[in-house]
Amino acid sequence: MSLTNILQQSGVIESMAGELGVDPQTAKVAAGALLPAIVAGMGRSGAGSQGMGGLGSVIGSLGGGGLLDTVLNQSPTPVQQGNDILGNIFGSKDTSRGVASEVAAVTGIDEGLLKKMLPILAMAVAGYLAQQGKTGGPGAGGGALGGILGSIISGMVR
Repeated sequence: MSLTNILQQSGVIESMAGELGVDPQTAKVAAGALLPAIVAGMGRSGAGSQGMGGLGSVIGSLGGGGLLDTVLNQSPTPVQQGNDILGNIFGSKDTSRGVASEVAAVTGIDEGLLKKMLPILAMAVAGYLAQQGKTGGPGAGGGALGGILGSIISGMVR
């Protein structure tokens, strides 16, 4: 199952659509177009000697699995944690803006909407990864997140 479908089934797509004032189909298309960059950024930020441990620590310090709950339960979603995740995975606001610009050019979806969606989506993905990582048991942490992220990346490549 694709990450876009997982987020749709969990209610993230509908929640973002309502919060951003767009229809769920537009939110799904936008999320589907933004997710590869977010997942690739997470993969790159965790590619060092610490594996996903570094990214896992960042996600944990920002709320872990609670990030997903925040996206689902609060409107408007407080996006600072999402911006912190984007800063960690992309390195700069310019890169995030570039992602939004490229996706807007490909999809025709408003760039401003995509910029608002990026931190919310980053929070949802990080929260989902953290929740899935907990199923690995105590001490699974970064290793479990790395395994989940690896399976998501390989699923997106197919």
